[in-house]
Amino acid sequence: MVQVLKTDIRYIKGIGEKRAGLFYKLGVHDVDALLSFFPRTYQDLSNTYSVTEAPVNEPCVLKATVASRITEHRIRKGMVLYKFTVTDSLNDIAVTVFNNKYIADKLKMGEEYLFYGKITPGFGKKEMSAPLIEMIEGQRIRPIYRQTEGLNARAIEKTIKTAFQLYQEGLIDCLPEHIRKAYHLCSYRFAIEHIHFPVLQNDIEIARKRLIFEELFVLQLGLIQLKSRNRSLTGATITEDNSDGFLSRLPFHPTGAQKRAVKEAVQDMKSEIPMNRLLQGDVGSGKTAVAAALCDTVIKNGFQAAFMAPTEILAEQHYHTLKKLFQGSGTAVHLLTGSTIARDKKVIKEQLKTGEISLIIGTHALLEDSVEFHRLGLVVTDEQHRFGVAQRSALSGKGDNPHLLVMSATPIPRTLALIIYGDLDVSVLDEIPPGRQPIETYYVDSSFRNRIYTFIKKHLDEGRQGYIVCPLVEEGDTELKAAEEYSRQLSQDAFAGYQVGLLHGKMKGKDKEQTMRRFAAGELSLLVATTVVEAGVDVPNAVIMVIENAERFGLSQLHQLRGRVGRGQHKSTCILISDAKGEEARQRLEIMKETTDGFVIAEKDLNLRGPGDFFGKRQHGLPLLKIANILTDMDTLKQAETAAKEILNDDPLLIKDENRLLKEAVETLFQDSVQQGFN
Repeated sequence: MVQVLKTDIRYIKGIGEKRAGLFYKLGVHDVDALLSFFPRTYQDLSNTYSVTEAPVNEPCVLKATVASRITEHRIRKGMVLYKFTVTDSLNDIAVTVFNNKYIADKLKMGEEYLFYGKITPGFGKKEMSAPLIEMIEGQRIRPIYRQTEGLNARAIEKTIKTAFQLYQEGLIDCLPEHIRKAYHLCSYRFAIEHIHFPVLQNDIEIARKRLIFEELFVLQLGLIQLKSRNRSLTGATITEDNSDGFLSRLPFHPTGAQKRAVKEAVQDMKSEIPMNRLLQGDVGSGKTAVAAALCDTVIKNGFQAAFMAPTEILAEQHYHTLKKLFQGSGTAVHLLTGSTIARDKKVIKEQLKTGEISLIIGTHALLEDSVEFHRLGLVVTDEQHRFGVAQRSALSGKGDNPHLLVMSATPIPRTLALIIYGDLDVSVLDEIPPGRQPIETYYVDSSFRNRIYTFIKKHLDEGRQGYIVCPLVEEGDTELKAAEEYSRQLSQDAFAGYQVGLLHGKMKGKDKEQTMRRFAAGELSLLVATTVVEAGVDVPNAVIMVIENAERFGLSQLHQLRGRVGRGQHKSTCILISDAKGEEARQRLEIMKETTDGFVIAEKDLNLRGPGDFFGKRQHGLPLLKIANILTDMDTLKQAETAAKEILNDDPLLIKDENRLLKEAVETLFQDSVQQGFN
């Protein structure tokens, strides 16, 4: 990247410290980020109406003449209205502008302008409030940007225009010319200019095509390089596959999907290249049994296995599960967490170093520098989205390129999993073991609350347990007090005489774990949570999940919450409470009623919300995309992959002079991931 594009935006003419601070809130810090801050949509002012023809109650562009003097009306401090009339010679419309003296001073009586807004009937005369006002000879297609308080779309557009005029010479193309020609792409400078300042609708399409291709092309270059780096390493090769023997000793019949996943992973581990595999499975699909079979396989081949969980309670849960699964196998299972007493910790570390311990379950304590392995062959990490890639890499780095299995219960549509987990191969457990009780799901409004409480008490009286999740808008002090008050009211009123616990986002990690332990041990009958209940915690006795304001969660979050129940032999129920009137919210909740298949739900969630909201903040170690949409731009993604392979076949490390800018673009896109140890 040309160095001038890294100039801090506060040095752009006319910005200054204050406005720069507002851009910083939007994540825009330098010229490159500013020019890559793309419009979210556009207003097309080219199709105009006269006052007489203009539709009522829908946005339109009015071409009209200012027909009256502009009058100023001070309503209160900080609120000034400017009123005037516009005409097409046949009919008039009353226009009101709020707090915009600049526009009021600029408009001249008798001059014609464009007014974009919604016309309403009014009293005796049609009205238009707070329209966007343009000169007739002005730009007809206006970009609309994501805004922040104190920084409107017009101010953003003006700043971007200034930056483009000052720095356009630095917009050098990183795409090789033969790639641009092969895929009919415009230059980078043309794309940046016309994505922000289009003259015709076609300009937007041409610019978007180029920018989407480039972003996906650079993404694919990075992902292919990541995989090839992994394949250049030599891993812990296994020679004997005894997985069938382990699976046959399990106290249940493994599903076809479990057997398939084990075979896929064993095949990987027979290769000299270290396995890098994602094991995706819905709640209850049997991921732990698959991981156990693979641990047993590497141990039988003379290696050690490490199983890492994000919290102590989950590590302990896996420890107890694996102890049962390894009973009679001759393999001892050990546990290492932050709570392990110093004496035991010292012994465990010594035995890991000498190889006396072949299977260790643990938390982040396994990442300590003092933990050394004799011959680490397999690393299993649980709940991938709870770990940064740095932790994954740190644990993998403790052995001689051990195999890696990442388990995730967060369903991602199969079509996207290989992109999101770009450096991992994917196995999917798409069968639920027989015998699991289905969860019944109901969607009701708040008028049912008292009946729901009666229903919960009936189950608590039978010795069962339940959850009530009441999400907060923000985890601020006021909301937390409200949550604490809500919990107190429940324990004193509707659930007087029952043990009620509270779990909220502001609690310290140890306090959260302590509350979950008490619930798992049966000391608490009802757990009220303002946050997503600890993923993966297994409480077979919990049979009721009530979710207040269910519309505030995405479908995949709702599915994860529902998965906290239905883990035992008792029939379980999930009740979604929502008074939301919006069609999209109702649609989401109806989907939850219709299916319990996490992959179906993930697909529908992705279609409803789009990839940006679906994946939320960077959870998967891969870069966030600025303009491409991996759901709708799948064809371009495939083209980009083909082009990336062509370049890398010729220049695997992008060290040729003509690929220097491409190499920089890959490093920039993957910068955060690289800093976290992603490569």
